[in-house]
Amino acid sequence: MPHPSDLPGEDRSLRLPAHGSTVTAEDLRVRLVLAADFDGEMVIDAGEVESVGQAVLQLLVAAKAEADQTGQPFAIINPSPAFIERVVACRLAEAIGLTAEGETVQ
Repeated sequence: MPHPSDLPGEDRSLRLPAHGSTVTAEDLRVRLVLAADFDGEMVIDAGEVESVGQAVLQLLVAAKAEADQTGQPFAIINPSPAFIERVVACRLAEAIGLTAEGETVQ
């Protein structure tokens, strides 16, 4: 059964995998490119993240920069404690639009 984000007219938010690694980054990259092609806010749900690697973080930084450049709203929602901890430890919170507490910066 397709994920709701794959269906036209449905919720197009992207869910990060529990373990974001180099292996899962390619799928995320494709989904981010597709999401960028749609009008409206790009929403990334990070609620299930237990670990996140460098490749996934690089994609999120690039997606946020692209969204800022094109004027497309970008938000990371429901960031898990593990996601927030990793992003803050890597000093990337500002680059992906989060505060150190995991709130989206508008």
